[in-house]
Amino acid sequence: MTEAIWQKPEIITWNQLLLNSYKKLLGSELIERQGTPEAQAKELFFAPFVVASHGREADPIYNYGNQVLLDLWERDWEDLLKMPSRLSAEPILREERQKILEATATQGYFKDYQCMRISRTGKRYQIADITLWNILDEPGNYCGQAATFSQWSLIS
Repeated sequence: MTEAIWQKPEIITWNQLLLNSYKKLLGSELIERQGTPEAQAKELFFAPFVVASHGREADPIYNYGNQVLLDLWERDWEDLLKMPSRLSAEPILREERQKILEATATQGYFKDYQCMRISRTGKRYQIADITLWNILDEPGNYCGQAATFSQWSLIS
């Protein structure tokens, strides 16, 4: 039997950075944190809302997406990990997206963002009430950015 995505040591470690950064920057928990880091990674992966993150590359690549994101974007894990996060936005909306990412980088987090995103097959979604935040390691070094949302509707 292959190891589940959320059971991989690097994912468990990354999830702790996601959760710790969210708590530090927003002052609340993203999920109820109980049990081991592995149990928290499983809870986050199967949460009923989207959680996604990308690294700090010049053209950031997704490095995490929970099951809701994978379903919504119509991607498998391996495909997601090759995808520049900008490609989830339509070309005309990428400049606006970049401005929000830059504001998040400066402020630490950005709340109540709304946007349109597209899946692998071209389905368009209106997304509301997005929270973005910087991911920081223990010493406070910038490691990337994450986003979460629970409100979306299919447009086409």
